[in-house]
Amino acid sequence: MAKAKPSRNTPTAAPAAFWLLKSEPDAFSWEMCKARGKTGEPWNGVRNYLARNNMRAMKLGDLGFFYHSNEGKEIVGIVEVCLLARPDPTDDTGKWECVDVRAVCGMPRPVTLADVKANPRLDKMSLVTSMRLSVQPVTADEWAEVCRMGGLDPGKIRT
Repeated sequence: MAKAKPSRNTPTAAPAAFWLLKSEPDAFSWEMCKARGKTGEPWNGVRNYLARNNMRAMKLGDLGFFYHSNEGKEIVGIVEVCLLARPDPTDDTGKWECVDVRAVCGMPRPVTLADVKANPRLDKMSLVTSMRLSVQPVTADEWAEVCRMGGLDPGKIRT
């Protein structure tokens, strides 16, 4: 008997990975993300191959930091991947993809870029070393440290 393919909406058994997704708040803010509710929103408009490949690596249920770039420069919330990589509806070339994400919770204390740079535990974090990349991997240790800085217990984040 052939195994059924997992649905694009069914979480996988693999351990969750962590990410950081950047958005300019005047284009798509944390408040806008929260307003989308459980349906979520496509993380579209990304035009960098490494960032696209990071989205291709995402699994359902992976968590990410929502980072306001340019204005604010701070981690303001947590999102969950709710739809796997698919063609970006804003792309006419067929080269670009997006995932859908939904808001999980806000950071009780936003964590600024300056806070991250000042923390020696985060000196190798992509936010510090690859600041221009809009979709970045985050290690489990970095995830836990940023959550701590923002007033969250990473073990109690519920999706």
